[in-house]
Amino acid sequence: MPSSTPETQAAQVAIPEYLIRHTTLRQLQIFEATVRLGSFTRAAEELFLTQPTISMQIKKLAEAVGLPLFEHVGRSVKPTEAGRELYDACRKVFDVLANLEMKVSDLQGMRRGRLRLAVITTVKYFLPELLGEFCSIHPGIGVALKVSNRDRIMERLSKDEDDLYIVGAVPEDADVTAYPFAPNPLVIVSPRDHPLVGKKNISLEEVAEYPFLGREPGSGTRDAALRVFKDKGAIPQVKMELGSNEAIKHAVVAGLGLAVMSLHSLTLDGPDGPLALLDVEGFPIIRQWYVVHPKGKELSLVAKAFLEYALEAEPAKREKMAASWPELNLQS
Repeated sequence: MPSSTPETQAAQVAIPEYLIRHTTLRQLQIFEATVRLGSFTRAAEELFLTQPTISMQIKKLAEAVGLPLFEHVGRSVKPTEAGRELYDACRKVFDVLANLEMKVSDLQGMRRGRLRLAVITTVKYFLPELLGEFCSIHPGIGVALKVSNRDRIMERLSKDEDDLYIVGAVPEDADVTAYPFAPNPLVIVSPRDHPLVGKKNISLEEVAEYPFLGREPGSGTRDAALRVFKDKGAIPQVKMELGSNEAIKHAVVAGLGLAVMSLHSLTLDGPDGPLALLDVEGFPIIRQWYVVHPKGKELSLVAKAFLEYALEAEPAKREKMAASWPELNLQS
């Protein structure tokens, strides 16, 4: 038998045998999501599990640690002191594993790998087409896509939970590298039979006389539209807030109000869809989407390839949109 050295003894001591026997990486993933989202329900939704499964796995993990991991605060849950310590350890473990996954993928080339994207809600209307094209070129690549509002995506970015992010605005104080990517025109839409349809250069004051539908606070579209109205001294009558673009589209068709929407959200319907574009002064608002990542982040081979592909594909996407709505002069 070889004799033990101080190095081998230290290695043996460093192995957390009890936790290895009584915990799993899946439990740590569930715990991390619950802490980050502050809710068993939201963690279940993100991980595609049932809430009882989340509760059971958290209970088993707490039994293995030997201390409570959460305390209930109203409808939310917050980590205890032991929970905060475990969360810090989880992030370190997952960072190491993510780095290992990236290096293994790079060794395998583009034959295999995983791309983790987090994007604002409106991006979902054109990103699947882009991802489909990319994955057809690299069929071995898997994609994990998180779609949420701006505040949630910026939270994920601050914690570096994904490879790349697509956002509609980059905060000035964010320590990130940003690549301008694809125009995001904002337009005012109405039902086809609305009295403003067909009028030219409608003033914002006149538009503000009609009921408006809006996204929830935290929406970049909402904030950009309100700024334009405010600059003109007009205040839109927001009668209803809805949580998705699809809900807003249905409500506009039903005659419940006007709405400011990304032109991309109308792409599947096309120019002849159920919604009409109004010719309003100051619109369309031409915003820009950006692909971003934390400054200094080492991108995986897969992330680099997607970033390059997305930037190269942008001119063709812009031209296609401009051809569908020539009256907006998107190429000018």
